[in-house]
Amino acid sequence: MAEEAKKLAAYAAVDNHVQNNQVVGVGSGSTIVYAVDRLADRVRQEKLNIICVPTSFQARQLILQHGLTLSDLDRHPELDVAIDGADEVDDDLTLIKGGGGCLTQEKIVAGCAKHFVVIADFRKDSKALGEQWKKGIPIEVIPMAYVPVNLRMAVSKAGPVVTDNSNFILDWKFEQAQNWKEVNTAIKMIPGVVETGLFVGMAERAYFGMEDGSVKTRNTTPKSPPY
Repeated sequence: MAEEAKKLAAYAAVDNHVQNNQVVGVGSGSTIVYAVDRLADRVRQEKLNIICVPTSFQARQLILQHGLTLSDLDRHPELDVAIDGADEVDDDLTLIKGGGGCLTQEKIVAGCAKHFVVIADFRKDSKALGEQWKKGIPIEVIPMAYVPVNLRMAVSKAGPVVTDNSNFILDWKFEQAQNWKEVNTAIKMIPGVVETGLFVGMAERAYFGMEDGSVKTRNTTPKSPPY
């Protein structure tokens, strides 16, 4: 059920947001696999000229495996659209992302895109962050800061997850909904924190594949700068 829902959301986003002669940011995670499948189908069938910029090693491999054109932000620093998954999406399209450990690249790519679109299944759809996703907000820290940030934020973690950047991930558990813009800024001010998995004011549309086979969309006002 969830896999079919992921596929529905991914196909809807690619069909509605990808056009010929675009540079597309390709996100990370299980739902993105379906988006790249659909993107490759459309490139073949419609003879589209699409350039893909990945957010992770996984995304890079997907792009290459499907024979799509691979690029990077050095060559294409401005993207027409970025499509990515999320661990949770609230009513305001604030996201928790980075459960897979790629949050910094994901945020950089999303920030370079004119349009940032999120795809997810029904399990990721929440009124407020923390309703569905119980693992906390991922925070990427440089290794030297792992213990100090741990102590400061009272994070419990058995052992660090290593990111594509060779940094560590901490998961910060929170009690209730907060002013996420302020929380994001406060966490980023801690020395050694590279980035947080809070995406505030970045996504402009989310597609949710639902259990009944429909696709639910949620829109927001045009994005303001994420900083």
